[in-house]
Amino acid sequence: MKTARMADLPRCPTHGIGSLPRPRAVRDLLARKHEVSADRYRRTLDDFVVFAIRLQEQAGLDVVSDGEWRRTQYIREFLDRVGGFERTRKYTHQGETKFTEVVVRRMSAVEPVFAEDARFLVAHTDRVTKFALPSPFLIAVRYWHEDHSRAAYPTLQHFLDHLAEILRREAEALVAAGIDIVQLDDPALTYFCDRRLTSGEEIHDERLRRAWDIDKQFPEALAAINRVADGLQAEVHLHCCHSVYKRKSDVTGDYKPILPRLADARIDRVNLEFAYPGTGDVSDLKLLPPHLALGMGVLDVRSERLQSVDEIAALAAAGAAIVGLDRLALNPDCGFAPDAGEPPTIDEAYEKLKRLVEAAARVRGQESGVRGQGSGVISQ
Repeated sequence: MKTARMADLPRCPTHGIGSLPRPRAVRDLLARKHEVSADRYRRTLDDFVVFAIRLQEQAGLDVVSDGEWRRTQYIREFLDRVGGFERTRKYTHQGETKFTEVVVRRMSAVEPVFAEDARFLVAHTDRVTKFALPSPFLIAVRYWHEDHSRAAYPTLQHFLDHLAEILRREAEALVAAGIDIVQLDDPALTYFCDRRLTSGEEIHDERLRRAWDIDKQFPEALAAINRVADGLQAEVHLHCCHSVYKRKSDVTGDYKPILPRLADARIDRVNLEFAYPGTGDVSDLKLLPPHLALGMGVLDVRSERLQSVDEIAALAAAGAAIVGLDRLALNPDCGFAPDAGEPPTIDEAYEKLKRLVEAAARVRGQESGVRGQGSGVISQ
């Protein structure tokens, strides 16, 4: 469902996926949260978030977020606020030893945790706004553990059901705060695209050492997503990325295994990656269910290399030739910095976003020129 502000969006609008790189000053503030007064922390972070909003406006984005600068990581802030998680699990990720949270008690938050953040974003821009939440399936498969979680949730499905309930409440609170687009982030769905994972041949993360059964698990994941999204009084996006860690992807594989399975998704748009090698292939779009619009990732957030506007526009035009310009929005492949420590600089992100905006204008112009010649196909 489109809100009133979305009626003024151009065809083929531009939007970010969520996170912007956090400057060193922001990272320092997040790390020193308990060393300053709550009031000073809030006021300082408010100022930084306004800067993140203005940066996106200056780049020309049609849809803006708060840059996720109130979060040290795109999931962890939610886990911290809803309660029930402890950092007790040791695992390896790309050869590094790490610790992560697992759910050990029932989640207990009684009030929506992101509503205040959402109200701040809406109050500080006249652009269409987007706010991202982690999807229930992503949290379930990463943070339920058979050795630690059964006392709170006997099975992963019990955990998934409660997550869907809590995230639906979160989504409704975002809408009440005035957010126009609610996005559910779910890189876990893209695990089904990686034949190394589904075959059990290779894993990049010990947390993923499980049987991946797309016929069983995908319908369960989609049912939980639909519980969050169905009937929400805002546009709902599903973001399926290949994960980002230190300028690399954890997951590889095109979207052909999962796109047909979104036929029953009660969402408006699916945001996918096409710019980084080993992600989506434009031919995947022939399988996009007809009721879904597309957020096409045409901007590589991982590489330091700056794509030219010509490159970005050519990739976008190839997607538009399949799905049509009216179903298309353009975005970066993923958030620039899902974790506060990710390496892109804010200047790199800004320059890339400016080129994204210019490429979108070029694609609109190409399509208008072709229509003027009596053809409905975008020239490439």
